[in-house]
Amino acid sequence: MAAFENTNGFTIIQQWMAGKDISPFAFQVETWKKFGNGYSGMVIAPTGFGKTYSVFLALITDFLNRPDQYKKGLKMIWVTPLRSLAKDIAKAMDEAMNEIGLDWVVGVRNGDTDPKVRQQQVKSMPDILVVTPESLHLLLAQKNNLRFFQHLHCIAVDEWHELLGSKRGVMVELAISQLKYYVPKIKIWGITATIGNLDEALEVLVPYQGKKTKITAKEHKKIDIIPVLPDEVEILPWAGHLGSKLADKVVPIILESKSTIVFTNTRSQSEMWYQLLLDAYPDFAGQIAIHHSSIDAHLRIWIEENLSNGKLKAVVSTSSLDLGIDFKPVDTVIQIGSAKGVARFLQRTGRSGHSPFETSKIYCVPTHSLELIEVAALKEAVKQKVIEPREPQVLCFDVLVQFLMTLAVGDGFYPDELRERIKQVYTFQEMTDEEWKSIIDFLTIGGSALHNYEEFHKVVVMEDGLHKVISRKIAMLHRMNMGAIVSDAMLKVKFISGGYIGMVEEYFISRLKKDEKFILAGRVLEVAMIKDMTVYVRLTKGKAMAPSYLGGRLPLSSNLGHFLREKLSGALNPKASEKELKFLHPLLANQEKRSHIPKDDEFLVELIKNREGYHLFMYPFEGRLVHEVMAALIAYRISKWAPISFSMAMNDYGFELFSNKEIPVREDNLHQILTRDNLMTDVISSINAAEMARRKFRDIAVISGMVVQNFPGKQRSNKALQSSAGLLFKVLEDYDPNHFLVRQAYTEVFNMQLQEQRLVEAFKRIEKSKIILKYSNTFTPLSFPIKIDSLRQTLSSESLDARIRKLLIQSGKNLGLE
Repeated sequence: MAAFENTNGFTIIQQWMAGKDISPFAFQVETWKKFGNGYSGMVIAPTGFGKTYSVFLALITDFLNRPDQYKKGLKMIWVTPLRSLAKDIAKAMDEAMNEIGLDWVVGVRNGDTDPKVRQQQVKSMPDILVVTPESLHLLLAQKNNLRFFQHLHCIAVDEWHELLGSKRGVMVELAISQLKYYVPKIKIWGITATIGNLDEALEVLVPYQGKKTKITAKEHKKIDIIPVLPDEVEILPWAGHLGSKLADKVVPIILESKSTIVFTNTRSQSEMWYQLLLDAYPDFAGQIAIHHSSIDAHLRIWIEENLSNGKLKAVVSTSSLDLGIDFKPVDTVIQIGSAKGVARFLQRTGRSGHSPFETSKIYCVPTHSLELIEVAALKEAVKQKVIEPREPQVLCFDVLVQFLMTLAVGDGFYPDELRERIKQVYTFQEMTDEEWKSIIDFLTIGGSALHNYEEFHKVVVMEDGLHKVISRKIAMLHRMNMGAIVSDAMLKVKFISGGYIGMVEEYFISRLKKDEKFILAGRVLEVAMIKDMTVYVRLTKGKAMAPSYLGGRLPLSSNLGHFLREKLSGALNPKASEKELKFLHPLLANQEKRSHIPKDDEFLVELIKNREGYHLFMYPFEGRLVHEVMAALIAYRISKWAPISFSMAMNDYGFELFSNKEIPVREDNLHQILTRDNLMTDVISSINAAEMARRKFRDIAVISGMVVQNFPGKQRSNKALQSSAGLLFKVLEDYDPNHFLVRQAYTEVFNMQLQEQRLVEAFKRIEKSKIILKYSNTFTPLSFPIKIDSLRQTLSSESLDARIRKLLIQSGKNLGLE
């Protein structure tokens, strides 16, 4: 170590840091040392401790020590998952290099970059290029692209935990494999916050032979988790309605802080809370803003800049501000509702008190009383340092097909030589030779089922065996549709007088009529007309709907579910010291009186009969996605005994089966209903797996290029995409049922939608639990929110409020609360 510290590069960096009155952390010094000794690796450190500097300054130090080994051109590629991060990172690098005295240029390349700047980069690459995964693949799709990368020393992947486990992460893995082919000695470094499977995360990023290391900061971030308690506990809680009451408590928190980010889990929730805060404190006008991915990019950039320089008092945001942007003035974070996962919660917490020795302060605002148990569960998980793993995706053939097309659009590829490289990529290590042959056949002749369709003959085999795209149209459409995020068709929202506001999903806007109002970017807008995938609007006032976005709700993580069950189990224990549980005591005592609070080794089932009919409630505490599958499974098993139809509802805590017929569930048959025997066979029988796979295939077809979403000047609608993909799915199912993309669709249904692994674990736990069956003639505190969720699906907002009031009056009388 001493030898390293005495080298010239380290001295220069140390002097520069000393001039800023800071000194390096041990993990940063270790990264610089390992980088200089030829290692690849991964840096794990809390937010605000200088993870960026650990890898970026490693390159600078190495250059200062060995300038003769660095040539003119691109030296480092810095991959970031969000465009909003790129500008901030590039600015920090620029400042550091100017102060150190280096004349290197940092460039940013993503969808927001001016086309002229992109053209200039192609002619002369900067020394460091900050890109998204998609932009990096677009570079690989250029002709003669080796010229960009031949003097590259390092590829750094920022926020690797965010990319790992997604198809964008697979895009990064494939891009790295190509860069390693161009520059065999390239160093690969990842930067990540703590996740539950760090060793696996390193192996996915750097699956290659050679020196690699994992460097973990010993420093820990101080966190202050503060619940915002309503004035009184709801005996019968329901989701969402606490917002207006708690906005009055959020206002003073914002006023007492320098700058605040208010995190919500969905875009529609962010729009609603922006309005709630303005209604509660009109003086916020001009001092607060709203930030999410459907808002115009120019407005988002303006918000980020004004948050950074302290001109905004607060920003209401979704996960669009979750990651690494260093907003120094932000000293407070407010989380609306549950973050649903420990890792996400810590990520958001880290946006406040961004420097190493400040305390990150987060206020948790429940959307209904029961969410306060989740606050207690989060505190326990943070205390025990239990964080979710990010499971890597494997055999994502749609992404691989897209990548091979990218290479074919660029300089082409030789399949035999390329196969060996792809087999080294973590995601494709289990790929068979037969699958590889099917993929190549698919690209060249459409495979066995589509060989008669000329449009699927995309890649031409040249005389020397080089596989290449020679059609300019195919190449153009491929570049336009590159990426692994398949959004539902988005419509632009513009003022009829001119001016762009943002985007809304097609399915939401299709439910609005002319002159109806909705909220976007904090403005109340009135629909004037819809034309060519654009909604033309006028500015108006009054009550309006917040746009709903498909896939909006985040599911509860298994880790948080575990701590939730644990906290609930001991909630009525006199020794329970948590502020949240003490506050909830009347509600929990009510649950115990009317039914039961399940202990850690128990599983609660409630049968409720009232004037509406018969309700069966079960409480696995496994999250909405798992409960959706469980509800269908239990309904199927019951219906095998008696012809009975159900409607279903679920939330993160449990699910309801409702029927107008008596439900044949008793203590003596519950074990049969909840058995693990024939679990997945019954699941497949209880759901339409083929229909789910057909819907999943839409995304796979778009990513693989079978179905084209974007054409010059237009985007195809959801209906058109689903129709085209559905037709292809049927052709493949009929004529090539073992097609690699069809198999992928079914695999994704089982792993992601059906949550097979988590479902099996849940049933293992239930099997070992004591099953408690309770009867009631009124809704209990645990069942009421699920019931309200079912009403929300079928009633308009006006009738929902009226219906809830009626249910509260009925239940209140039965509970003795009138």
